[in-house]
Amino acid sequence: MLSHRAMSISSIWEERLKSLGASERDTLLGTSLSRRFTKLPLWLSHPANIGAFYGMLVSLAIILPYKFTQSSSAWFSGWLFHSALLVAACLFLGMASVILVGIFKRFPVPPPRGILYPMPFIGFALLTIDRIDLLQIPSLISWFLLILPGPMYVHLSWAPRWRLLCMIEDGKDPFSDMASAPEDEPKHAEVMVGQDKEMLEVVDTFDDLEEE
Repeated sequence: MLSHRAMSISSIWEERLKSLGASERDTLLGTSLSRRFTKLPLWLSHPANIGAFYGMLVSLAIILPYKFTQSSSAWFSGWLFHSALLVAACLFLGMASVILVGIFKRFPVPPPRGILYPMPFIGFALLTIDRIDLLQIPSLISWFLLILPGPMYVHLSWAPRWRLLCMIEDGKDPFSDMASAPEDEPKHAEVMVGQDKEMLEVVDTFDDLEEE
């Protein structure tokens, strides 16, 4: 019964996707990372949960600098405390993104991957250098580089996309405003050419050719 229900839900999603244009499907599904999140239930793929998941991944990555640079009795408590703060901060930022996207109705935009993707590795390297006392690096810089990429991706890409998925789940068309744009093009053309009859005839000729 469970597999049959999963298949029916999948077929519903496929039918909804088929009714959308190519650009709308790309906007809805995004790149490979976002496509993985779209396969999850909406409650599980909530931007706050995705942010907390990123914080947990970063926490696991920084466990080695804490373990090998502090005494055996103190490293775990320090790592656990900072990990909890990291996860809570990313979760809070994800929730804030949901609220802002709900207010401004912003569509997803691709994040600057060339800038965001190296940041966690640079932050991890700076944190390690600071922990082994090779150089004195302000902790704010290391933690900023570690935290920023996940919440930035959630805010720019996933939170707006999650809002669109929720609208489709509720039976709404998130692209209804975009679909009405082509109907306004002839009006804009008339405004641009003004009362020039020759230009209006040229515009009408192109419209007739497109209809054919």
